[in-house]
Amino acid sequence: MSIFEWLNNQLLRMEWLSNLVRLLVENVFGLNMQERLGGSIHFFIYDVVKIFILLAVLIFTISYVQSFFPPERTRSILGRYKGQSANILGALLGTITPFCSCSSIPLFIGFTSAGLPIGVTFSFLISSPLVDLASVILLASIFNWKIAIAYVIVGLILAVIGGTIISRAKLEEYVEPFVFSNKVVEIQQDELTTHDRLEYSKDQVLDIIKKVWLYILIGVSIGAAIHNWIPQNIISAVLGQDKWYSVLIATFVGVPMYADIFGTLPIAEALVGKGVGLGTALSFMMAVTALSLPSMIMLKTVVKTKLLGIFAGLVTIGIIIIGYSFNAFGYLLMF
Repeated sequence: MSIFEWLNNQLLRMEWLSNLVRLLVENVFGLNMQERLGGSIHFFIYDVVKIFILLAVLIFTISYVQSFFPPERTRSILGRYKGQSANILGALLGTITPFCSCSSIPLFIGFTSAGLPIGVTFSFLISSPLVDLASVILLASIFNWKIAIAYVIVGLILAVIGGTIISRAKLEEYVEPFVFSNKVVEIQQDELTTHDRLEYSKDQVLDIIKKVWLYILIGVSIGAAIHNWIPQNIISAVLGQDKWYSVLIATFVGVPMYADIFGTLPIAEALVGKGVGLGTALSFMMAVTALSLPSMIMLKTVVKTKLLGIFAGLVTIGIIIIGYSFNAFGYLLMF
């Protein structure tokens, strides 16, 4: 076993934790891991503890990096570029500034008020909640690095294409007028000290965990139920990889839901374990993340119905295409 493989198994997959939980379930609880109850309890404890450990470490690290990229600096960087390069940069900046879909809306107002093309801000708006680094590393811990990297690539492509289409369609008239009339005041930020950045990172960890802990518990509970209690033939009958409509169902079920990506990952893990296509599981996860109902409601306050419909339609179509592509070629990434 290579050093990288060992580190991946122990640090990301946390095989040591899985073994400890197995000992707890079998020796302390006296349950059989091969039975439904024992398997469910192991799945729940292992996934919850693993996700919270990874979240704490990753959010702290990413927040430290993010402290160098406040909204004003992000807006300033994006303002230096035009055309396709601006859309690509907007999508890339979205991955290192992990704002959730709801908190991205105020940034949309700030960016548009500062004169950035709406296509660039939409590229940022798509990638920011969809392809943040923490979710990518968690995805690698559940599946593998090939799948995680492929997910990043297709997410960025979706963000760039979506933003480019909106930009070229000249849809500025469908942004509410008050957004453009908002005056943006440039404020010189004081340079943060290392202590300030560490405190900011710690506060971000606590703040994000407070926001997502319930979704994680719900998501892992659903994942444990799917993994151990729902017969595979029932899941296959609805979402099996041989069902042409499985991606459509997963996408449209996910669109109106409000959940965090960290809560949907265990569900995707359990679905794939039951024979559901990788693309179907990822389509559900991406729809929940990029098109959550609260973010759509908030976005409706700053754009008109036509632009909101175009944005939601582009992202939905992109997710469906990605889902079918992963179902067709995902087997190449599984090993």
